[in-house]
Amino acid sequence: MPHPSSRYLAEGPRVGIRHFTHEDAAEFTARARESKELHHPWLFPPDGNAAYAAYAGRLIEDPTKAGFLVCSKDDGGGIAGFVNINNIVEGAFRSGALGYGAFAHAAGRGLMRQGLDLVVRHAFGPMRLHRLEINVQPANTGSIALARACGFRLEGFSPNMLFIDGAWRDHERWAITAEMRP
Repeated sequence: MPHPSSRYLAEGPRVGIRHFTHEDAAEFTARARESKELHHPWLFPPDGNAAYAAYAGRLIEDPTKAGFLVCSKDDGGGIAGFVNINNIVEGAFRSGALGYGAFAHAAGRGLMRQGLDLVVRHAFGPMRLHRLEINVQPANTGSIALARACGFRLEGFSPNMLFIDGAWRDHERWAITAEMRP
């Protein structure tokens, strides 16, 4: 269901970002089912109501996570993708790990770049984080291009870092700090 711009935490010319809600289940899961080919083998967002309820519940209730829906103004506020900040650590570290995905209908339209920029600005602003990290499988060129386009720098390589799609996968570590933003 489209949401008016007053519901956005931040917005740019073509997208706005807002938190996940339980009411987004039908649209999110339909978009996830439509996007299976785009996401495989990198990403497996929930595509059923029970899985979405558990996923969104963690993003809504767990203080070490924050989930953001990237909503397209061109499509009346429809969900174009998502950006999640996981493993949020406060105190002296003030950091989080990003995960994100575009939905097939929105891929290649520049919406996720604007959405990721808005999330990074929100993380370094109201959330008061200092560092964000993205871990990407080396062959996921689209995700790496998005990280690079948003100002993240390559910091290293982590062999066998995450268990995805039945195997331990290598990842490149990309990061950005508040000082790196214009």
